[in-house]
Amino acid sequence: MCQKLGDHSLKMSSRVSVDLEKAEEEEVEEEDEESVNPTEVKMSQIVMPCHSNHRQELSVGQLLKWIDSSACLSAERHAGCPCVTASMDDIHFEHTISVGQVVNIKAKVNRAFNTSMEVGVQVSCEDLFLDRHWRVCHAYATFVTQRTNTGKKVILKPILPHTEKEQVEYSVAAERRRVRMLHDDIIKDLLGNAVAAEKTKVESVELVLPPHANHQVNTFGGQIMAWMVNVATIAASRLSRAHPTLRTIDMFTFRGPSQVGDRLLLRAIVNNAFKNSMEVGVRAEAYHEEGPNRHINSAFMIFEVLDDHRKLCTLPRIRPEPLEGGRRFQEAIARKKIRLDRKYIISCKQGEVPLSVPWDPRNQVYLSYNNVSALKMLAARNNWRLSSEKDKVRLYTMEQKSTLSFRVESEVDVPAHRAFDLLAELSNRPGWDTHYQKCELIHRVDDDDFLYRVVTPSVSDGAVGHLQDFILLASKRKPCGSGDPYVIALRSVSLPTHPPTEEYNRGEVLCAGFTILKTKNNIYYNQASPEVVPYISTDIAGLSSSFYHNFCSCRQYLTRNRLEATSSPEDQAGQNQASDTDSPTCDVRADNTQL
Repeated sequence: MCQKLGDHSLKMSSRVSVDLEKAEEEEVEEEDEESVNPTEVKMSQIVMPCHSNHRQELSVGQLLKWIDSSACLSAERHAGCPCVTASMDDIHFEHTISVGQVVNIKAKVNRAFNTSMEVGVQVSCEDLFLDRHWRVCHAYATFVTQRTNTGKKVILKPILPHTEKEQVEYSVAAERRRVRMLHDDIIKDLLGNAVAAEKTKVESVELVLPPHANHQVNTFGGQIMAWMVNVATIAASRLSRAHPTLRTIDMFTFRGPSQVGDRLLLRAIVNNAFKNSMEVGVRAEAYHEEGPNRHINSAFMIFEVLDDHRKLCTLPRIRPEPLEGGRRFQEAIARKKIRLDRKYIISCKQGEVPLSVPWDPRNQVYLSYNNVSALKMLAARNNWRLSSEKDKVRLYTMEQKSTLSFRVESEVDVPAHRAFDLLAELSNRPGWDTHYQKCELIHRVDDDDFLYRVVTPSVSDGAVGHLQDFILLASKRKPCGSGDPYVIALRSVSLPTHPPTEEYNRGEVLCAGFTILKTKNNIYYNQASPEVVPYISTDIAGLSSSFYHNFCSCRQYLTRNRLEATSSPEDQAGQNQASDTDSPTCDVRADNTQL
C-alpha cells in the first residue's frame, strides 16, 4: 500500500499566492464535463410576482424555501430515509433576481459523516431573453437522518467522490464541519464579560398547516426560515423606517422539528445597528396546545437600507436597554468581527488582500480553515506539467496568471502516520533541509495549530542577500475518514510580538505544506510571484537538481526515524493499518523553492 505526502514551499524571496478565484472560474467551466453525482438534484424556477418583494425582486424567504427543498431531496436520495435540516451555513447573496428571470438550483451531498451529511447548494440566475447566467449564492446545509421507529439512528453510507472537484469538496467538508462545531465557542470568547440587556422586539405566531409540511408531516425547514425572514424584516423596518434589504444570513441552526398542528412563536429583535447595516436576531419556538415551548431555530440576519439611487443609507444607532439588550448589543459586535474575518480570510479573492493576515485567537479558526483548504485546493489542480524526473523524484510545474507553481513527487518506505508525525514537527526541519537555517516554535495554539518563526536564505536582485524570515501558522490534520489525506499546511501571519526587522527580509507564504495519502501518486507544489519567476525559468534543470537533493535528504530523515519513537495506542493502530503490505511507502511532497 502506498501513502503520499506533499510539502508546499517556504523558501521564496517574494510573496507566494494561490489564485483561488481563477480556480473557481475554471471549475465552473469544467462543470459540464464532470460525471453526474448520484445525489445531485437540479431545480429550475421562474420568478413570478407572487415570489417577489416590493422591488419586484425574488423574496429571500422564497429562495430559502427552494434551497432547502433541493438540499433535502439530495440528502434523502443519499440516505434512503427521511432527513431534516440541522443547520445552514452563512449565506452571502451576491446578486438579486428579478421577476421573469429563472433561478437554477443544484444540490448534491459533499460528504456523509455518521448520521449527518453536508449538502452543497449552488444558486444561479438565468435571463432567458439576454442569454446571460450569473451566480447568486453558494450555500452549505447540514442534514440529519430521522430515527427509526425503534429509536435507532440511521448510519449513513460514505460518499465516494469521483471527480477532482468532488474530492476537494469532500475533503474541505471536514474543515467546514470543524468550524461549525467551534462557532459558539468563538462567540463566547469574543464576548468576555459582556453585560446583558434587551431592545427592539417583534412577535408573530404561525399555525403549521399541511401545505407547510413535507411527506413526513414535519414543517419544511425552508418554510420556517421564510417565516423568520418575515419577522426579521419587520423588526429591521421599525428601526430604519424604510424597506430594508436582507444581505447576509449567519448560520441557521435547527434544534428540533415541528409538525402539522404546531404553533410557531417567532421573535425578532434588532441587536445592533452599525453605520450602514443592522443585525436582527430571530428565534423560533414551537408549541402544541398546552405543551411547553420548544426552541427549534435561531438565526442572525444582516439588513441594509438603499435609497432611490440604490446607495446605502446611514442607519440610526441603537441604545441598548439594561439586561438582555446589552448582551445582544455586544454579541452583534462580536459576530460582525467574525463575519469580517471570514470574508477577509476565507474569501476566494485572496489576491486582493495582504498575504500575512494578522493572527489573534479570535480569527485562528478561520485562518486554520483557510490554511488547510487552500493547500487541498492547490493539490487538486489538474493542469500540472512534468518538467523532470530522477530516481522516482518528479518535478511538475504549473503557470497560472502571474504565478509559477511547483509540484514534486517522491516515495519513502515509511508508514503515513509516522511520516506525518515527523514532518509535523517543523522544528526538526533544519536538520534535513539546508534551506531552513532556523525554525523556532513561537506559540502552541492547540493540538492542531502552531506558530513558528523560520529563517531561510534570501534572494535579492539575483544574488544572495540578507537572511529572510517568515512568521508561519502551521495547521496539521489527521484524516477524518477514508480518502482523506494527512495534512500539514503552512501560511504566513503577522504577529505584533514579531514585527519585521532590518536584519531580515520578511517573506510571505500563502500556501505551503505536506499532504500524505495512502496512494501511489506523489505530488509537490510551490508557487512563485513574478519577481522570482525569472530566476527559476532560466535554470529549471538546476532547480530540479536542488529539489532532488532536498527530497533525498528528507527521505533519509524519514527512513532513519521511522521506528524510533514509542507509538501511542492511536498511532499503533494506524501503523497496523498501514502495514497491510510487505513494504509500506510514503510519498513526500515538499514545497521549497531554493533560489
